Amino acid sequence: MLDLRRYASLGSALRDALERWSDEICLVEADRDREPQRLTYRQFRERAFPLCRFMQERGFGDGDRAAVLMTNQSKWLISAYAILHRGGVIVPLDYKLSAVEQAQLLAHGRAKWLIVEYHLWRAIAQSGGIPGSALTHVLVTEAPANAELAGALPWEACQAKGEPGFVDRTRADAASIVYSSGTGGRPKGCVLTHDNYLEQCRSLTSLFPFRPGVRYLSILPTNHAIDFMVGFIGPFVCGATVVHLRTLRPEFIREAFSRHRITHMSLVPLVLKNLEKGLRTRFAALPAHRRALLRLLVGLNRRLTRRRPRLALSRLLLRDVHRAFGGELEALFVGGAFTEPSTLQFFYDLGIPVANGYGLTEAGTAVTLNDLNPFRSDTVGKTLPGTGVRILEPDAEGVGEIAVHGRTVMSHYLNDPELTAETIRDGWLLTGDLGRFDDSGHLQLFGRKKNMIVTEGGKNVYPEDIETAFESLPVKEFSVFAANYIWRVQLSTAEQLIIVLHPDSGGEVGEKLLEDLAARNRRLPDFKRVSGYVVWKEDFPRTASLKIKRQALAELMGRRLDRAEAVRPL
Repeated sequence: MLDLRRYASLGSALRDALERWSDEICLVEADRDREPQRLTYRQFRERAFPLCRFMQERGFGDGDRAAVLMTNQSKWLISAYAILHRGGVIVPLDYKLSAVEQAQLLAHGRAKWLIVEYHLWRAIAQSGGIPGSALTHVLVTEAPANAELAGALPWEACQAKGEPGFVDRTRADAASIVYSSGTGGRPKGCVLTHDNYLEQCRSLTSLFPFRPGVRYLSILPTNHAIDFMVGFIGPFVCGATVVHLRTLRPEFIREAFSRHRITHMSLVPLVLKNLEKGLRTRFAALPAHRRALLRLLVGLNRRLTRRRPRLALSRLLLRDVHRAFGGELEALFVGGAFTEPSTLQFFYDLGIPVANGYGLTEAGTAVTLNDLNPFRSDTVGKTLPGTGVRILEPDAEGVGEIAVHGRTVMSHYLNDPELTAETIRDGWLLTGDLGRFDDSGHLQLFGRKKNMIVTEGGKNVYPEDIETAFESLPVKEFSVFAANYIWRVQLSTAEQLIIVLHPDSGGEVGEKLLEDLAARNRRLPDFKRVSGYVVWKEDFPRTASLKIKRQALAELMGRRLDRAEAVRPL
């Protein structure tokens, strides 16, 4: 791989990568059983340079911001490279947000350029546009012929001839502004520098080095912090291949492993769990004698790989299982939310190592990662090289708030010095997460101090966002929580979103109210839906300004209510 210590910016590192690995395959687009496109690093550069030149001729350069809003595809990475080549700042946006939310973030980020898929741009335009926007150019991909683009330009027509000028940046300069999912009433744009990304890439590749011949399966959105690093920056500086898959259906993910001989993949716990369910179903359908043999071989593999993975041995013992995954899978990476230890152990016992990690956008991508030496299913691994982690104000059991220090910690929150000062103190990032280190230096998580909730699918959501869907609900008051925030135990289940209801006049929750609640809930995206409700017949504790004291309410319920009895399914 490239020696990233030599580079001042992502743009300069990627520019050298395109030259050094010019004949290697860098990108494959896979759409279920089709392969619409395959590009070498040279072809990737040939696609990117005309866009770079176009942006240069239109005045895009040093420090200018450009938002990218599209699904996984080559144009996402080509556009990102063009922005970095011209010394710009990428503002990656989540295509799964509503058009109104996307418009709010575009206005907050003050991007001059927007590169967006046609259907997403149409939705933004129909929702009322972008009030207060700083946009000067909008480039739309995949627009139908003669489509009304509301002043935008077709991406495919934005090409210019000639060698584009390269604009380098310093390590302290902003490389991207990354937003969490949803606005939470207060957009939180994490300003990440070139130094943040280069150092994060160095630390990750020191544990799991990529190389030409590595084939990384990308199923997470590229705007996701994990995939931006592990599905773009990391593979490109190492000459590896990225395979974009445009579906999350388990059967097509399994087919992609064998079709493209995948070696690595990052995924969120929900997808990993779906893969586990699919495998268990297939194992259960085997004849009795084959199931017995499989159990015997899995048990043998578990004993022989207890201290460390032994891929060659596992592939020999469990040949059919590994053949179903393409026969060359080396590791899976999982993060973004809590992963059940039983799921991690299930795959490890099959000889498929899953490196479980912990991180947050404010600290780049990852803070800790299981190096598989030895494999541990009950922790989120050890601190990455170059990163410092300490536990603030630990209680008698060693549990306290996790604080992070190092060169991967963001510069600041965009346009929010007050929140920045609250979050970064003396160079230490206060994560709002609770954890402790065990005797071997592995980090264990124990819930969240902040209101932010991370779902099983790796989505960051905020109670304020969800609560807007239940406004005017016929109750005295209500509030949304993660159940693990109320009943604090070491995480043994995924985050469960619940709504706490205080009925009018201390009454009961009737059938009509539950029907109303369920109907509103169904209108929410899957990752924002609540799965249960709790009835609380006392006034919620509030501040002088009448805001709910969430922590105080959670502590009251945690002391007085038993989780199993209190949470009723919705």
